[in-house]
Amino acid sequence: MSLGSFPQEDPPLAPLLLPPVDADRRLRGPYTAASAIVSALVPDARPELVARYDTELRAVAPDAHHLIPLRRRSLTGLLPKAERILVHAPRRTLRLSNGIAEFLREHLAETGPRTLVVENVHEADPTDRELLAVLRRRIDPGLLTVVTGERVVPEKSLSPEEHDALADALEREGTVGARLGAIPHHREHGTQPHRAVEALCFAVEWCLEAGCHDAAVELGSRALALADPQEIQEETWWRLAHSTATALGALGREPEAEALFDRARRESVSPVTHAAAAYSTAMLKVRNHDPALRDPESALAWVNQAIAISGLLPDPRERAFKLGFDLNGRALVELRLGRPERAFDLVQEAIDLAERDLPPGEHPIHRMVLLANRAQLAVALGRPEEALENLDTVVGIDPGYPDYYIDRGNLLHRLGRDQEAVADYETAMRVGPPFPEPYYNRAEIRFSAGDHEGALSDLDHALDLDPEFVDGLANRAGLLAALGEYGRARADAEAGLRIDPRNPYLLCALGQIEMAQGRPERARAAFDHALDLSPTLMAAWASRGMLAFETGDPEGAVADFTRALEPGADPALLFNRAMALRAAGREEEAVADLTRALDLAPDDEEIREALHRP
Repeated sequence: MSLGSFPQEDPPLAPLLLPPVDADRRLRGPYTAASAIVSALVPDARPELVARYDTELRAVAPDAHHLIPLRRRSLTGLLPKAERILVHAPRRTLRLSNGIAEFLREHLAETGPRTLVVENVHEADPTDRELLAVLRRRIDPGLLTVVTGERVVPEKSLSPEEHDALADALEREGTVGARLGAIPHHREHGTQPHRAVEALCFAVEWCLEAGCHDAAVELGSRALALADPQEIQEETWWRLAHSTATALGALGREPEAEALFDRARRESVSPVTHAAAAYSTAMLKVRNHDPALRDPESALAWVNQAIAISGLLPDPRERAFKLGFDLNGRALVELRLGRPERAFDLVQEAIDLAERDLPPGEHPIHRMVLLANRAQLAVALGRPEEALENLDTVVGIDPGYPDYYIDRGNLLHRLGRDQEAVADYETAMRVGPPFPEPYYNRAEIRFSAGDHEGALSDLDHALDLDPEFVDGLANRAGLLAALGEYGRARADAEAGLRIDPRNPYLLCALGQIEMAQGRPERARAAFDHALDLSPTLMAAWASRGMLAFETGDPEGAVADFTRALEPGADPALLFNRAMALRAAGREEEAVADLTRALDLAPDDEEIREALHRP
């Protein structure tokens, strides 16, 4: 709904939540609107409610921290800036928006329906536009009516000196929001370009650290247009270029990021800059958002250059950190090249460097990341208990960081320790802003335990948090198909395939739906496509085997079930293969499969009956 679009017969709107909010990012940068909403509501909200969403509220309203006591804390917030090395994924802002939406929904449930009017959304940062979309999607319009539109205000033509004066006045106020929006704007139009660069540099680095990548790119591009690398300190120019390129990479704009690193190589003779640019270029090539464009061989060449330069740095502490960082990057490249043993050795070398040459307690996040990566590689090498020990240490280093609870929960589930896995997933739900992965993973455990209703509830919630969560769409499609809800299942599968047309799990789910609805040719095509993309997808082999059996091809079914059994014996698959073998006249082999299936599932009466039936 937009301003001025209400027909006379529309019911009256609920009272305003607060006076109309101006979302123009040139005022307070990212979360200009969100900050105004939070700052207005927090003083009157229940303290327990504010405490529950402290992370999200503080993230979007940096000038309201005095109103929002910090309850949940992660190690990152306690460290000096140089040691905060983690870069938020782009979906971080969606987590924050979901938290704000839940806070607002609960607050309105206590205070009554309201109308939120937000103006100048066309000038808003993507963070505010994302928040408004989440509010509309997750809060009943009977509780919150969101009205957006433009407010056209004639812009006064200011002289450069007047822009200077406004920037000076805003700086004296000392608010973070002004330093992200209005101050850089006025400095750019003032008389001192070097002060504009300084203002933009602060805003870029703040936005990158907060995960506001679109803003970091916009502000960084504006700064680099003003910052002549020959006229400002090289370190300042490099920080701008590196922050902007990092944000570009996070947004999947790799060519633009690589162009900035190329420019840095042309402009600089600093070994540190060249090592960092080489490492970052390697990561762009090995992590490209399009798997088809990933180039681990080229990445290997670049990361080796970074290692060669970092290994020559004279200061032992700087060398230990930067070289360890580069070795860890090469480990990822080696893993993508199919050499997990070599990757493990590289991570171990980086850990040893940190233990030997870094002072105790310095760079704890760097050490934590290395241990987490060693755990992932230990899993890949078939050493889950070793991995679990590493993850226990990682969680102990930063118990306020939710993502590593997911990793440990997944490993515990793999080890058959499902209650402990669920405990980790539920801790991840509590310690950070809302995100879909813990609900998605708990759904898998609930499904395997036969709690299909609980699994569906978790998947529904995961997809409420992120409707584009492809893995959640794939699993919910499969579950709905199993429950006979083929219309909903198809909607999920097709929605997921619009986002990721080459997703084998979605194609497998679609094949199951087509098979259930009597379209064997389409089902076969979907299974074939899934197996072309993922030849080790056992669910697709099993489903295609069932399709072959049902369409009168028992030998084809035997072949497909045999592929599905490659990871290990499974009583249901052995039973299905036995039925196909029996239909193909291979009774002795069928009996062998049924005997093995009954050994694995001695209480399964269907297997027992089939075994004793000629």
